[in-house]
Amino acid sequence: MIDIKFIRSNVELMKTAISNKNEKADLDTLLALDEQRRKLQFDFDTIKARQNSVSQVIAQKKKARENADRELAEMSQVAEEIKLVAANLNGVNEEFDRLLLTIPNVPQPEVPIGKDETANTIAKIWGKQPELGFEAKDHLEIATQNKLLDLPRGAKISGSGFPIYTGFGARLERALISFMLEFHQQKHGYEELMVPLAVNRKTMTGTGQLPKLEEDMYHINEDDLFLIPTAEVPVTNIYADEVLSYKDLPKCYVSYTPCFRREAGSYGKDTRGLQRLHQFNKVEMVRFVEPEGSAQALEEMLANAEAILQAFGLHYRVVNLCTGDLSFASQRTYDLEVWAPGTGKYLEVSSVSNFGEFQARRANIRYKDKDGKVRHVHTLNGSGLATPRLMIALLETYQQADGSILIPPVLQPWLGIKL
Repeated sequence: MIDIKFIRSNVELMKTAISNKNEKADLDTLLALDEQRRKLQFDFDTIKARQNSVSQVIAQKKKARENADRELAEMSQVAEEIKLVAANLNGVNEEFDRLLLTIPNVPQPEVPIGKDETANTIAKIWGKQPELGFEAKDHLEIATQNKLLDLPRGAKISGSGFPIYTGFGARLERALISFMLEFHQQKHGYEELMVPLAVNRKTMTGTGQLPKLEEDMYHINEDDLFLIPTAEVPVTNIYADEVLSYKDLPKCYVSYTPCFRREAGSYGKDTRGLQRLHQFNKVEMVRFVEPEGSAQALEEMLANAEAILQAFGLHYRVVNLCTGDLSFASQRTYDLEVWAPGTGKYLEVSSVSNFGEFQARRANIRYKDKDGKVRHVHTLNGSGLATPRLMIALLETYQQADGSILIPPVLQPWLGIKL
């Protein structure tokens, strides 16, 4: 969340940020509530001080065996005033806290201003679109010919968007996950975590999925738990309500999890094959850093994600997201889009984002710096990578004229294929 002191001092900046992010947060009501709660807090503190003063007089009179009936009567009146003001203050604070959670993060100055993805800019292009020399099939045709997927039976079991990987398809999916986990650990120095797949409401609020995105989440009503939409949620929250030391930072984690998303707002989007799923696999990178190092950490994490695509020899581009395409919690985001020759378009396989102290404030993640001052850490995360569209790009890029598939050399050992 945003520090209310910052909001008070930068009202026009905040209104511009809300508008540029296409959010509908009610900043004027929030500021009115802030003024009201500060006045009520002042009243409460004043009455409380009066209560303390009268209590001391009563204690002194009782000790001196003097009559304190007037002070006791006054104390009774003060207690009623405190009760009334406290009730009003609690009500205002609850509404204030609710509204504060609806205020989005402020985009960094480098972020292009625009209402939607059409204003995104291309930051980098790596490699060239492959020339196959024959008419390319899309991944679903390739998967069907090679018996890699069983989407009809997945739909029978759970509904559309829940794929079954079969035979070599299951092995290839497992190999991708294992390769990426080891790659990030051995080459980039990340520590692996295996985390819960169901989290509580406080955890989902900490990373910014709630309250805004609740309709996109799978909810377990009986326990008020949510299936995670990404490993970002449990990994970021492992230090919730803790104070780290600057000596502990940076912390760099990688985690594989299935991810669950209802995709409630995906009507009309391309859902063919593996393009848009309710359950999918993803390897996620998460970092906790000192504020001064977060800009550099973002570039490093982008390079870490790119290294996977380069290892596979896949053509891709880096997209700098505009304000209107940023997530609610992000300050700045790069998307990695890989080329899928059979599908005939670029597909997003990673988003790498800097959240500044936004998530750390919501989850109360702090650290003590070299001077002993307690500050909020900066959090970052990025897909490293999500497997469905990576699978699409691999199948379509390495397809052969007869419908068979070549496997990139770096991946062959993970499939038991001899070089």
